[in-house]
Amino acid sequence: MKLNTQTGLIISGMVLGVVVGYACNTLAGSPEAAKEIAGYFSMITDIFLRLIKMIIAPLIFATLVSGMAGMGDARAVGRIGGKAIGWFLMASVSSLLIGLLFANLLQPGAGMNAALPDASATTGLKTASLNLKDFLTHVFPRNFFEAMANNEILQILVFSVFIGIAMGQLRDTKARPLIEAVDAIVPVMLKVTDYVMRFAPIGVFAAVANAITTQGLNVLMVYGKFMGGFYVTLFVLWAVLIGAGYVVLRGDVFRLLRAVRQPMLLGFSTASSESAYPRVMEALERFGVKDRVTGFVLPLGYSFNLDGSMIYTTFAALFISQAFNLPMTLDQQITMLLVLMVSSKGIAGVPRASLVVIAAVLPMFNLPEAGLLLIMGIDHFLDMGRTATNVLGNSIATAVVAKWENAIGPAQSDDDLEAGLATDLPADDQKGKTVITAAE
Repeated sequence: MKLNTQTGLIISGMVLGVVVGYACNTLAGSPEAAKEIAGYFSMITDIFLRLIKMIIAPLIFATLVSGMAGMGDARAVGRIGGKAIGWFLMASVSSLLIGLLFANLLQPGAGMNAALPDASATTGLKTASLNLKDFLTHVFPRNFFEAMANNEILQILVFSVFIGIAMGQLRDTKARPLIEAVDAIVPVMLKVTDYVMRFAPIGVFAAVANAITTQGLNVLMVYGKFMGGFYVTLFVLWAVLIGAGYVVLRGDVFRLLRAVRQPMLLGFSTASSESAYPRVMEALERFGVKDRVTGFVLPLGYSFNLDGSMIYTTFAALFISQAFNLPMTLDQQITMLLVLMVSSKGIAGVPRASLVVIAAVLPMFNLPEAGLLLIMGIDHFLDMGRTATNVLGNSIATAVVAKWENAIGPAQSDDDLEAGLATDLPADDQKGKTVITAAE
């Protein structure tokens, strides 16, 4: 299916989801009935996301090991990793600062005069899962197959780097057939991805219909100021990220934006970064980024470069402060930014990560953790914007690191990519250049 055609179908699925969801919410008669109807939409969404999760682990493993084996040098891994982390830190600081600045300028919670929640009120979020000790130990897998089964991206990344470097050192030995076998897995997984993504419009329709059926359109109006302010803030961050990308990529950054528009739309409509991951890889390949960079930087970014999630933490924390008339001083806000800068790096693998980080930080500044109850009802609609921003941020970061590494080759058209995936030629001869050679 051509990508432009699928983009149109995804947009149609979103619009139809809003219409059907609103009709179901209006005709349901009661919240319980609406929830029951939404359960059927949720089932479709869950099936689609399960299909996505089915391909994530083998896709990351194959592309990462193939890329590392192609480098053949542990120093190259360290160099690329260092450049990526440097960019991630810069993007993290920018995201947190912009969230802080615009929450003060727009004052989304001012005038709400919300009553302080009861001391027994709880969000149900497991903030205990967010600590440095657990995060550091969790990065390293106990069992590779366990990491694969649970889609633990960081753990898969650690194991794959070790295996990839070892294979790179043994390219010209008896390990050569194993390297070729891993290389051959990549085009197969990309073809499977193409099959799975044919169901994306249906998954998008169900996700949007599910949210609108349970929440209705009224919830968007009640929280219109908060949501509108947050999306304005996101657009400012987009401008900053694109501007930073322009400094390195020059005019090519606009070509990159065209390449990743469909993954961003898919991430936005499903509110799932995982759903966009395979399409981001394909988009970066069309842009010309070599797989040895994409395979390493992209999964690393999915763990450490969640720009949309980070901007949300500062914006939401200050919203809660304003809603309860508990103003924070400038010193407290700067301290909170530094705390979030550190704590947000430990959110990989934590369910509802952004909310967990906020819930863990609020009590440090005498703000009620249960204040999150104010926004949890609309979190899905906010998560849509966060996810699209995460996709954009990681796409730009990967392309920038590739530019620094002189690892951007000729761009491909959508037709070239599909022809490369469909061909029965050996992987080395495909236009997609999925196999990484030492020369790259």
